[in-house]
Amino acid sequence: MKEEAMIETRLTRAFGLDHPIVSAPMARVAGGRLAAAVSNGGGLGFIGGGYCDAGWIETEMAEAGNAPVGMGFITWKLDRSPDLLDRVLERKPRAVFLSFGDPVPYGAAVKGAGVALFCQVQTVSDARRALEAGADVIVAQGTEAGGHGARRATMTLVPEVADLLAREAPEVLLLAAGGIADGRGLAAALMLGADGVLCGTRFWASPEALVTEGQMRAVLGADGDQTVRGNVIDYARGIFDWPERFDLRTMRSGFVDAWTGRLEALQAGDAARADFARAADEGRAEVAPAVVGEGIGLIRSAPGAADILREMSAEAEALLGGGWRR
Repeated sequence: MKEEAMIETRLTRAFGLDHPIVSAPMARVAGGRLAAAVSNGGGLGFIGGGYCDAGWIETEMAEAGNAPVGMGFITWKLDRSPDLLDRVLERKPRAVFLSFGDPVPYGAAVKGAGVALFCQVQTVSDARRALEAGADVIVAQGTEAGGHGARRATMTLVPEVADLLAREAPEVLLLAAGGIADGRGLAAALMLGADGVLCGTRFWASPEALVTEGQMRAVLGADGDQTVRGNVIDYARGIFDWPERFDLRTMRSGFVDAWTGRLEALQAGDAARADFARAADEGRAEVAPAVVGEGIGLIRSAPGAADILREMSAEAEALLGGGWRR
């Protein structure tokens, strides 16, 4: 039985949710188990289809079972495997989430399949392009977010996009993303004009996420000052073709510090990249750091996804009901 919604918004009504919280489609981290746990817990969970590995996507969709989950893609990567979208749409996901590229070529196919279209944006210009694509939900992502992103901050980007939508597309829903890891962030996002939030780092720190024990141990005592933006980890993973406007927020590590400013050497450094790959498999965070955002400084434990949803909603509800005065 679904719980009675504590905070009702246009998002919860549109998708039948108990909580106005969506889990981010974190590539290589948000598998079927995490997405299903979020959806079954009253939020909306996404599988991180990211780099368009068809076999991985098939496995994780099966892992999600019958839970109503969505699928996320890195859009510029989908450009190279567009048939994969059709294969996913045949499975009737709850929604498709596009980020880091032009969503317009895919909007008609997603909407034509009767699937909701989420478009993540990093600028107001991006938001206008998402409207052209027919987005049902726009996710305004601030630079505080873990993983790839750009330069605008959540606190100003979200209300700017909210104002744009109010003027030009009031039926389109808005999520805030970037640095939101507890009920304070959820309450603030609603005050900024969002209909809900997208959380990555908060769900990264959960037992359902595909995260190694070593990386989990390394970050639960960290603060947001220990994160850094850059391209080192992309190059270490052999991904050299990310669009220039996007870089990656991760934890700092000795490896990141050693290779910052030396990307061409890292691209040519087969041994260094092989060592990075082994470290990532083994959870050695001093070499392969966690891909998390500034919100990691607000996280000290890794409860289950359903507990995260309940705790965030309860805290936000208390604050919005006047608890901020105390």
